Parts: sequence; structure tokens; C-alpha cells
Amino acid sequence: MDIKVKKLIDNARLPYRATAGSAGADLFACLDEAVTIAPGERKLIPTGIAIELPDSGCGAFVFPRSSVSSRFGVSLANCVGVVDSDYRGEIKVPLINHSDTPYTVHDGDRIAQMVIMPVVLPDYIESGSLTGTERGEGGFGSTGV
Repeated sequence: MDIKVKKLIDNARLPYRATAGSAGADLFACLDEAVTIAPGERKLIPTGIAIELPDSGCGAFVFPRSSVSSRFGVSLANCVGVVDSDYRGEIKVPLINHSDTPYTVHDGDRIAQMVIMPVVLPDYIESGSLTGTERGEGGFGSTGV
């Protein structure tokens, strides 16, 4: 599968899979100057790219980079970002600093990873009842700890 990538800024970098077995492609910060994220603060980091997905049967999902999260306590503010197949704007990454130390993002830093995955597009229909199950309406913790 080919994904068209448009550079919106000349120094933007295309998503890049670090190894042949990498599920995600790294997304890179595209900045005029470094951005520091204070403890507890959120910042929207531009990538300088837009993508074109082939059809509505797939989406691009943006996940944190495990090295940035585990080493520095910096993750995605929205946990997982969803890029819809009909979106053509710039991909931006909302980072949040969960640590007690400021974190600085520089131009070209790998800030997130993007995975292209299939999606199911159901029709939602109203129903007065749902099929029963063994679990039923049991919520958080209802199956044990």
C-alpha cells in the first residue's frame, strides 16, 4: 500500500519505519524553533505533513513513542490520535508532559508513531433491546482483578 504524503513545509520529514518489522512509522517535529513543554503542560507539535489515505476502509492512528513516554514521561494528550481517511490537513501531535522536568522538542525529533489500520464502518441502528450475555451489564472490575 502506498500512502501519499505532502510536505507542507520544506524541511518536513516523511514518516519513516525504523526497521522492516516496525508496525509504526515515526512522525517528526517540524519546528522553526525548539518548544519546551513544562511539567503538566500540553503543546501541539506540527509535523509539516499531510497524508492521503487510499479509502474509508483504513485510518491512520497516532500513538506515543514508547521511548519518549518511558524515559521522559511525555506522551500524547489524547492517548491515540485518529486521522480520518478524508482529512487532508496537517498532522499535529498533542504532547503532554507527565514528568516533573521540562521537556524540549527540537526540529526533527521523533515525537510519535503512526500506524495505518483497517477500520469497520458500521451503520448504527436504534434497538429497544440487546442480546444477553454472561457478563451482562457488569462494568469495571466485574470480571475480577
